[in-house]
Amino acid sequence: MSDLTILSPSEQVAEHLRNEMLRGRWRGMMPGVPALSAELAVDHKAVARAIALLEEEGLLVSQGVGRPRLISLPEGADVPRLRVAIMAFRGPGGGGELMVDMRHQLEESGHTPYFTDKALLDLGMNAGRVARYARKIEADAWVLISASREVLEWFSKQKVPAFALAGRRHGVSIAGTGPDKPSGTAAATRRLIDLGHRRVVSLCRSQLRLPEPGLTQRAFLGEMNQAGIPTGPFNLPNWEETQEGFEEVLDCLFAATPPTALILDEPFLYNAAYHHLSRKGLRVPEDVSLVCTDADPSFEWCRPSVAHIDWNYTPVVRRIVRWANNVARGRRDLRQTMTKAVFVDGGTVGPANSLASSR
Repeated sequence: MSDLTILSPSEQVAEHLRNEMLRGRWRGMMPGVPALSAELAVDHKAVARAIALLEEEGLLVSQGVGRPRLISLPEGADVPRLRVAIMAFRGPGGGGELMVDMRHQLEESGHTPYFTDKALLDLGMNAGRVARYARKIEADAWVLISASREVLEWFSKQKVPAFALAGRRHGVSIAGTGPDKPSGTAAATRRLIDLGHRRVVSLCRSQLRLPEPGLTQRAFLGEMNQAGIPTGPFNLPNWEETQEGFEEVLDCLFAATPPTALILDEPFLYNAAYHHLSRKGLRVPEDVSLVCTDADPSFEWCRPSVAHIDWNYTPVVRRIVRWANNVARGRRDLRQTMTKAVFVDGGTVGPANSLASSR
């Protein structure tokens, strides 16, 4: 007796579709029966039966009548390669240990990550300009670093999956991760309040405070209000995001009723503020306390030691790689996570200047 098995037309179609899915031709959603029937020049009924066979295998998941089926590759299947476009917040991209490790781990998983030649700030964090630029990029997936809500909302509506590393992702239907900055900032604010600070200012970029304060800024304002300290524009000022604009907002803040503490959103803002205050003859922390909401390798060389918020980027990179693998297998993954962030006290924080705080 012959061992030869004759496949029916629907089984032949199912085998072809199965091989194409495992090869990575389709990701996320499977084309519908009419489109596949036209492409393969096969009867609708044979294609519909093939789809049913793949559903029985668990490779396709129905989402209801009239909706495209989700592709769900088995755990043991080889992960197809993804071209992962990484759009950094500023600069040509690729700096820092997190970026280096993320790129390396994605490559280790078989993907092809690359940084786009334009960063979000190069495009003015403008959703329209970002969209026009992104449409010209050949990518199977996107990683967006510290993007605004408007930018993330645009990507969340596109067919190509996107991942938000930090940024205004909360409330947007997009996968994402980042440090728990709200908890770290709340701890830093409580420490300042315990040291007698009542005039505390948070200086951050516009996408973190507009159109309304983000979670981190709300945590800061919430701790102030809980301590009975009224808050307003003084505590979260608007400023033009240039070197001149930053110096101007600092001059305005210290002109009449100066703050006794500054919380600065990024290391470069911390360094700029520190040098500006030094030129004005203001001492840290005797006249004003400083906290940075991120760690930086240069802080290890600073005296006094810099008070900052620290977090481990390893779980963040692991989450991005897991998401990329899920996308490659055709699995829908919109989960958002946070990794622990802690406030590290330092020599740039001290008691509020009694004369300044009484003015």
